[in-house]
Amino acid sequence: MLNWKEIIHHTTFRYIDHTKEKYFHHVANTAMSSFAIDDALATSVSDGESPPTVRLWIHPKTIVLGIPDARLPYIEDGVKLLSDAGYQVVVRNSGGLAVALDEGVLNLSLVLPGVKDLSIHACYEAMVSLIQFMLRDLTEDIKAYEIVESYCPGDYDLSIEGKKFAGISQRRIKDGAAIQIYLDVEGNSFERASLIQAFYNTSMKGEKTKFTYPTVNPEVMGSLSELLARSISIDEMKERAHSAIKELSDQIIDTAFSEKELTVFQKRYEQMEKRNEQIGQIIK
Repeated sequence: MLNWKEIIHHTTFRYIDHTKEKYFHHVANTAMSSFAIDDALATSVSDGESPPTVRLWIHPKTIVLGIPDARLPYIEDGVKLLSDAGYQVVVRNSGGLAVALDEGVLNLSLVLPGVKDLSIHACYEAMVSLIQFMLRDLTEDIKAYEIVESYCPGDYDLSIEGKKFAGISQRRIKDGAAIQIYLDVEGNSFERASLIQAFYNTSMKGEKTKFTYPTVNPEVMGSLSELLARSISIDEMKERAHSAIKELSDQIIDTAFSEKELTVFQKRYEQMEKRNEQIGQIIK
């Protein structure tokens, strides 16, 4: 597996902490708006109007579904289960399947240009390398491979001693890519996984499907705080992210969204709204 410096040769990074500020005055702070923001940033980075960007974001009690999840035979019942449990439900535009977000889960987006010359695997490996670097003083045991029976399983699941604490997805736009990771930092990971387990059980009711959905086992997942037997807060992880990017680059800049970025965001947000019309109708 390649490390960060073998993949990333940029010396300036834009750093956006959306955990402590509202995105835009006229837009709700939701996962739907977050995915639209990353689309706008990927477009801007692709066009050379923004340097590579690192963005942090958090959402209260949200289940982010993948596109295949929306085709589950009893999706209406599954979404109602999640809604009754107090969760917002959003269908994302990047790859992957259902993921549970709340205030104990930190999301990090790495938005890179020039990805026509970077394989999908290289982009994933850049994110893996970044997380390993962020936590290098705490553990050398972070591995990247699929954790069977986890939710949203993939080849680049991050785990410690076989228990998953993070999953990565990737979305490419033009010559830019947003590589997105959720980091289960603190809180009850067993409850999160149990909810996703119940969602699939309710949405399938034992029926066979063409697509293979995960058989979720909450025992194969854990938070970083649990796996490292050390209390780790979201604030600490944010500090670690900033320190890592500072050490891996020559300059960090913090610039406001341009008018063009806002225009692209609005277009992408409307597309996300349209994608989620079905979910909204189910909840109503």
